[in-house]
Amino acid sequence: MSTGKVDRRVEPSHHFDSMIQEHDAGKQGVWLFMATELMMFGALFAGYFIYRTKYFDAWVEGGSLLDWRLGAFNTIVLLLSSFTMAQAVTDSMQGHNKKAFRNVIITTACAFIFMIVKYFEYSGKIHHGLFPGLGMWNPEAVEVAQTKLFMTFYFVMTGLHGIHILVGIGLMVWLMKRLKNDEFSKEYYTSVEGVGLYWHIVDIIWIFLFPLMYLI
Repeated sequence: MSTGKVDRRVEPSHHFDSMIQEHDAGKQGVWLFMATELMMFGALFAGYFIYRTKYFDAWVEGGSLLDWRLGAFNTIVLLLSSFTMAQAVTDSMQGHNKKAFRNVIITTACAFIFMIVKYFEYSGKIHHGLFPGLGMWNPEAVEVAQTKLFMTFYFVMTGLHGIHILVGIGLMVWLMKRLKNDEFSKEYYTSVEGVGLYWHIVDIIWIFLFPLMYLI
């Protein structure tokens, strides 16, 4: 009689010779994808520094328009999420899917908290005419005209990061479903580790965004 429990994988997919080979290939694939993401953000960071040198006063004013306390709070939230995601990977490697499930739930909750804070932060900027597009920009809201360029970098870079957070939430929901079905084991935890790597990169990008936007 079937118990409804999903059998854990002990054999590799048909196009791999072993579970180790499948794990290494999946891990390398995630790293290659992350390399392209880092190059994309790297180009934005380069543009940020070029224009910061050219319009220093605008960057100073732009930074003063942001609430560093909200940025710091979100930094703490993401650091906590990184810890719980790392713990989820460790749990899955040890075959403890229930523990991993709980840690992924906490990680997902942190991601939602981060996005809720960004929602209120964005809403405040839009309300004060600081959104540089769609006819929402109010020139009288700033003293230096080039501050609009700073806000453009702010919304593009943090918005792009926010999209990655939303993708991460989707991946974690997918993981929770599989963890609940007890699909991972000591021999097969590639998907959990892959999502963990993705989430750590997302967190690291924010670690650079926070001081550049809110503190410098």
